[in-house]
Amino acid sequence: MTEDERRALDHAAEGSVLFHSGLWGAPMGFLWAGADGAPAGQVPQWESDALTLLERRGLVVIRPGAGTRDARVEATRAGARLLMS
Repeated sequence: MTEDERRALDHAAEGSVLFHSGLWGAPMGFLWAGADGAPAGQVPQWESDALTLLERRGLVVIRPGAGTRDARVEATRAGARLLMS
């Protein structure tokens, strides 16, 4: 795992990343989550790339919420285990 992937996994595990589906208002992609859980700007491209790889590897998951809200990105059990090692 690269340092960028580890940092992105840390951010997902701490609940600071959202995923916007592109259905309304903005293009599809990863966003920062503010303290209130609302979108707080786009993550940098390196982090977006790392999160995409982590999702493909099953280390993070995009958890859809109710309605059209942005979905939380969370570490899976496998991702959490990697962070502890």
